[in-house]
Amino acid sequence: MNQIERIKQMERCLDQASVAVMELAAALEKYEAAKDSIQALKTYYGSDEWRKDFEDDEAGRLPQNLKRGVLTEDGIWNLLADCQEVNSLMQKALKEVQREH
Repeated sequence: MNQIERIKQMERCLDQASVAVMELAAALEKYEAAKDSIQALKTYYGSDEWRKDFEDDEAGRLPQNLKRGVLTEDGIWNLLADCQEVNSLMQKALKEVQREH
């Protein structure tokens, strides 16, 4: 590979990596901002309040047009499992970065 091609290739690498880092930083900021919401859902899920809300929904006592994803048995559970997976991926990535430096 000649010098010009090498520089062009490295520029593509720089561009790709820069975009990825910026997008990751933005996503991490959003995730950090959502931590209070995640904790609130964790507390709500399986609580007496959630059980009552779930039972009232099952009995048809809630408005039909009410958005109720939090009352599905898998909705919050899946989100919390996804959060655990994301946290695990972030820890793995951090270890790799620390090992590289």
